[in-house]
Order: sequence, then structure tokens, then C-alpha cells
Amino acid sequence: MLVIYPDTEGPPAAETEEVVVEIPEGTTLRKLATQLEERGVIRDARVWSLYMRMRGLDRFLRQGKVRFPIPMTPETAARHATTRLGRIQVRLLIPEGFTRFEIAERLEEYGVCSAAGFLEATEDRSLLASYGVEANDAEGYLFPDTYEFDDQTKPRRVVERMLANWVRKYEEIQQKHARELAGLKGWTTQDIITLASIVEKEAAVPSERARIAGVFWNRLRSKRFLPYKRLQADPTVQYGCVAVPEAASSCESYDGRITRAMLDDPENPYNTYRHSGLPPGPISNPGKAAIVATIAPEQHNFYYFVAQGEGRHHFSATLRQHNIAIRANAEP
Repeated sequence: MLVIYPDTEGPPAAETEEVVVEIPEGTTLRKLATQLEERGVIRDARVWSLYMRMRGLDRFLRQGKVRFPIPMTPETAARHATTRLGRIQVRLLIPEGFTRFEIAERLEEYGVCSAAGFLEATEDRSLLASYGVEANDAEGYLFPDTYEFDDQTKPRRVVERMLANWVRKYEEIQQKHARELAGLKGWTTQDIITLASIVEKEAAVPSERARIAGVFWNRLRSKRFLPYKRLQADPTVQYGCVAVPEAASSCESYDGRITRAMLDDPENPYNTYRHSGLPPGPISNPGKAAIVATIAPEQHNFYYFVAQGEGRHHFSATLRQHNIAIRANAEP
């Protein structure tokens, strides 16, 4: 069968305009062709559909928002519908310390993918294993950075991009800090990323990352700090109320603020006030600086710190000094 698309060079030259057409996931060729004809991109939906089928292109329609310049030849319209040509790019920042839940919300807000689809992809164990991540989910391994995605990117592809970025960055860290990593005998990558995720959440001022990391290392290693090996980090408790709210009754009314009942609740598996050692996994996605600070912490004898305004902290070596600092910072 011979299909001749009339005037394949398109309409006479004119001032180029542009229309944005959204191609939903699972759309049919017929629906797309009709939409393109209605928007003035192609002249004849029936003939263009036949053109696409004859070339086997109907199986390769790509979802997302696409810019179609008009007038346009049928060949060019086909390329726009089946390749990344004309794709609307979404540029967004994933800040250091964002949780996978916060990332999911931002991706949906920017139209990259659905939050639910993203979270489901972060729990794909086979996907995680393909990037060397031995964990139940991707928390901690979704590297914070500025990304560009096509509008309506498949959630799995988004997770793959972030995991691949993490692998590259962590390999750089491993090469540069091989000696420090060799000294962390018994510590897995998951352990390091978990502690780094806590450092990331606690350190609002970049210059304090290594010092805060040193505090947590002191708490884990020294019997001078009691209760022994209790990290006592508020962000871990809060994360538990987000990640596994059904596990702890104190999380039922969680509104973003921490309460005494939450700190005292042993049902929360992430509660580092009641459970020794590291929480079950990372509580955020740390950046490179927080990971490095965790691997190469500041050496000191501090065991305590308290916020003193503008994101900074006062550090103390003894509980007595710490209590004095708390009272001083509480004064108006």
C-alpha cells in the first residue's frame, strides 16, 4: 500500500508559531493525531496516523508536554511525538536534607511525576540493588542536586537519575577519603549514610557539620556519655512519625512539631532517645559535605549542643555546661 502525504514539506513558509501539546501516558495514536490536527500542527489526522503506522512509529509515543512549532512537516511532527525533541524540560532543585517524601511532593508540584509513583519506585528493591544500594528504600541515596527532567517523566527514571548521581558522588568521596573510610571498621555504607543524614538535618550552618558529626561519634564511642550510644537527635524522632506513623501512638497528632511524648515513646523505631545506636536507616538525603563531615569529623571532646539562634549551636563537653547553655539561650 502506498501512502502519499500531500505536501510533505508542509505549508508555505510563515512566521513560526508554537503550541504546547500534552501527550498523556497511554494515549492512542488516533487521539494524538486528532489533537494535533485541531491545534494546527498537522493537516490531516487520518493520513498522519497512517504515516505513523506505516513506519512503526505508533508504538513509540512519548508522554509529556511537547512544543510543536507550526507550520510543521509530518516527519518533524513524528519526531516530536516519539523522541525528546521539543520536550518541555523541568528544572528543579532538590535541597540537601530533603526526605524522599519531600522530594515526592516537589516532583509532583513541578509536574515531573506523581508523588505516589515516585515513592513506589523508591521502594523497588531490584532497582536499588542494581545501583548497589542494600536497603528497603532509597532514602539517603537520592542525591540532592539541581536536576532537569522532561515533563511527566516516568517515576522509575527519576529515581534512576538520582541513584546514578549518588553513585558518582560517593565514588568521588571514596577515592578522596579512602584512608578515613578504611578506619571505619565494621561500618557499612548504609551506616555512614544513616549518620550523615542525621548530621545533615542537625547542621543548619555548613561550618558546623564536622563538629556536629564529631558530637555524634563521641556519643557512639564513649561511655562518658549516658545513656550509652544514644544519639538523642530530634530529627530521627520526627522522621519516624513521617515514615512509620502507625508504629508509635505518640505520632498520631504529629503536625511537624516535636513533643515530650514523642521523645519518650519507645514504639517509634527511629527514636534515638529511647534506642541505642543508629536508627533503622537514613532519615534524609545528605549532600556531599555532610557525608564527608561524617567520614572525617572534627576531633573534640564535645558531647552536647544546643541551638543559639541563626542556625548556630553552642557546644559543651559536660552535662552541667550544657544545662547552663540551655538556660542562657532560653533567656529573652
